[in-house]
Amino acid sequence: MLLPVNLTLGAVLAVLLAVAATVAALAHLGRSRAIAVAGVRAAAQLAVVSLAIGWVVEAVPLLLAFLLLMYAVAVRTAGRRITVNSTWWWAALPIAAGVLPVVAALLLTGLVPVKGITLVPVTGILIGGALTATVLGGRRALDELAQRRGEVEAGLALGLPDRDARMEVAREPASDALLPGLDQTRTVGLVTLPGAFVGMLLGGASPVEAGAVQLFVLVALMAVQAVAVAVVLELVARGRLHRDGTDTP
Repeated sequence: MLLPVNLTLGAVLAVLLAVAATVAALAHLGRSRAIAVAGVRAAAQLAVVSLAIGWVVEAVPLLLAFLLLMYAVAVRTAGRRITVNSTWWWAALPIAAGVLPVVAALLLTGLVPVKGITLVPVTGILIGGALTATVLGGRRALDELAQRRGEVEAGLALGLPDRDARMEVAREPASDALLPGLDQTRTVGLVTLPGAFVGMLLGGASPVEAGAVQLFVLVALMAVQAVAVAVVLELVARGRLHRDGTDTP
C-alpha cells in the first residue's frame, strides 16, 4: 500500500489543505474558500464513491446509472465554469463528443470489459479530461471574444459571417486548452510518473504492462480533449454557448 489510511494521513491532508487555502488568501488569489470547500468535498465524495463502486460493479443497470451521474456532474461543472446563463447546458455536447466514441471503441474491441471495476475508472479519467478541456477552451474563447470585440466587428465589416469572424479570434486561445495534456504526454517518464502507471505497478503489473496502460490513457486523453476543444470552440463561434454582460463564472 502506498499510503496507510489512518489518522496521520488525515492530519497531513488537513494541513496541506490549510496551507493551500492560506497561501491563496495571502497572495490575494481569490480562491482560498474555493480551495477549502473543494478539499472537503473531495474527501466526502471519494468516501461515498468508494462505497458505491462496490455496489455498481455487481449490476450493469447500476453501472450505467453511475456513469450517467458522472457525466451529468461533469456537464454541470464545466457549463457553469464557462457561463452562468442558460446556455451552460451546451457543455454536454463537447464532453459527450469526446468521451463516447473512445469508450465505445474500447468496449467494441474488448479492450475494456463491461465491468464496473474497469469501466468506471477508465470512463472517469476520460470524462475528467473532457471536462478540463471544455472549461479551458470555452473560457479562453469567450474571454478573447470579449476583449477583442473590435476585431470581430472588423471581420463582420469585411463580409465574414458571424461564425467565421468569431472563429478567427477565438481559435488560437481555445487551443491553449490542449497544452496541459500535451505537456503531460511529452514529459511522461521524465518529469512525472502518472497515476495509472504507479497504480498498475502497485497492483502487481510489470513495468511494461504499466507503461502500456499509461500510454493508452495519455493518447486517449489527447483524442478526447482535442474533440472537446474543437466542439466547444464551434459552439462559441456559432453563439450557442455565450455570456451575458453580467456573467462572472
